[in-house]
Amino acid sequence: MAHLLGAEKIHVALPDRVLLDAVTLGIEEGDRIGVVGRNGDGKSTLLRVLAGQQPSDSGRVTVRGGVRVGVLDQQDHAEEGETIRSLVVGTGPEHEWAADPRIRDVMAGLLGELDLDAPLTSLSGGQLRRVHLAALLVRDDDVLLLDEPTNHLDVEGIAWLAEHLKHRWSARSGGLVVITHDRWFLDAVCTRMWEVHDGVVDPFEGGYAAYVLQRVERDRQAAAIESKRQNLMRKELAWLRRGAPARTSKPKFRIDAATELIADEPPVRDSVALMQLATTRLGRDVIDIVDVTAGYDGIPVIEDVTVHIGPANRIGILGPNGAGKSTLLALVKGDLLPMAGRVKRGKTVTVKQVSQRLEGLAPHLDSRVSDVVGRYRTTFTSGKDEVTPGQLLERLGFTAAHQKVQVKALSGGQQRRLDLLLTLLDEPNVLVLDEPTNDMDTDMLAAMEDLLDTWPGPLVVVSHDRYLLERVTDTQYAVLDGRVRHLPGGIDQYLQLRAGGASPAAHQPTAAPAASAAPSAAPSGPVAGSKEAREVQKEISALERRLQRLTQQTEAIHAKMSDHDPGDFEGLQTLNAQLTEVQAELSAAEERWLELSELIG
Repeated sequence: MAHLLGAEKIHVALPDRVLLDAVTLGIEEGDRIGVVGRNGDGKSTLLRVLAGQQPSDSGRVTVRGGVRVGVLDQQDHAEEGETIRSLVVGTGPEHEWAADPRIRDVMAGLLGELDLDAPLTSLSGGQLRRVHLAALLVRDDDVLLLDEPTNHLDVEGIAWLAEHLKHRWSARSGGLVVITHDRWFLDAVCTRMWEVHDGVVDPFEGGYAAYVLQRVERDRQAAAIESKRQNLMRKELAWLRRGAPARTSKPKFRIDAATELIADEPPVRDSVALMQLATTRLGRDVIDIVDVTAGYDGIPVIEDVTVHIGPANRIGILGPNGAGKSTLLALVKGDLLPMAGRVKRGKTVTVKQVSQRLEGLAPHLDSRVSDVVGRYRTTFTSGKDEVTPGQLLERLGFTAAHQKVQVKALSGGQQRRLDLLLTLLDEPNVLVLDEPTNDMDTDMLAAMEDLLDTWPGPLVVVSHDRYLLERVTDTQYAVLDGRVRHLPGGIDQYLQLRAGGASPAAHQPTAAPAASAAPSAAPSGPVAGSKEAREVQKEISALERRLQRLTQQTEAIHAKMSDHDPGDFEGLQTLNAQLTEVQAELSAAEERWLELSELIG
């Protein structure tokens, strides 16, 4: 593969720490690279240096002659007098750009609901992000450097962007580097990962799932150094390999290695224990929304809605902006009375929400973190353990130094985590989360999800983060066309509904199944008939036997090479050829196994 862009020994330092310490890396044709790391560790700095937007203190960045580099940073500017049309496609006649199928795809995928002649200054933050992303994607760049392109995009927009980027170039052309906290997107698009930490950039093969496996293995070998982080990532790996819906990438990791690493790892949640505890706290009746029509100023927003929330339900809410998700949440919280129908609540129900606006932190902005948390009682139950508020702070990434800082001086991601913690410490028995992942890196998202795994009560989550919804909720609902529909097929079903423009009422009643019992996971793969499913399972079983045999062959060849006379070059060459052949067969079998696993969910 041809080299496109590279960095050699780049060094960037701040007054108090080194962000990048003699980092050397390269982007080749066909690379699809995801960048992860803690907030503040240098991900955006690395991208700006590669783009030539920020000089490094030492080292150099080289770009192959003729290579065009496109950049999307986090700042979306709106110039006075500029319109969507002029920024994205210029001032030429429409038939010129409309003749290009790629430009038509971008316009439809990102700007379909916008007036192209609208001024940029009239747009919301989410609309402005879509416009700047579209302006970049209609160009004919060889390398794309994208900093948080999924911010403000809904589930549909993220799915469209993933498909567009996967088909933008052939498998061996173009280069992509993307920073995003959206782990589903990383798995769907990326074939390599860079982890930025402690001044270095560590490369990993495969998407996010493969990165988790390799990082768990790295942490396992250094367990004495990072045992807490290792345990958390092992838990996430167990979810990825056992319970997650089908991963959309084909990560190049060893199935047997992943299985061995999680052999003794328990399920991410003890559903039976959580159900028992939640029922003890709440009883069987929590919140029943029955035949409700609700809206504002006499105008309905959602109609004929029936949703039952039981004592241990974990519910994800999807829907386009403006569809009525906030109206549904207002009914759940009791902030809005129905225009018709009824909302029945259990006598002991108390609902708390972690919102996008972080209202819960407003009274504490001038206080230190330790003082705010210190007002709560000494111990709380987290799963089967008794923990202190200070221990919960540590689990959410607050060091001793962070705890001495005033709340208003925290970063956006730290404030969001603190708001979640304070809400949990208030001990509600129904928890509502409205876009909780904003401003969080992947490590902190995993820590937050780990904490939510021990939440013993109903959980209602509104989010555009597909990974989060699949990770922490068991049942999903869609708010579409003023109706609320249960999605037994999960987020894949939601995307199919949106792509087909189907009205929920045309398919099934809006009433969801009663939620007094723990919901079962719905199959997400396309295999429907039992006969077809049996055939797929039969092939999977055969592949697993074949993978075991090929793995044994690989180990035997390695042993032979280790014991072989180092002076016998011809013999070593023969063994190496055998190893290459077996490894190629092993890789093909692994990929087929993953494809079939997707079919049966």
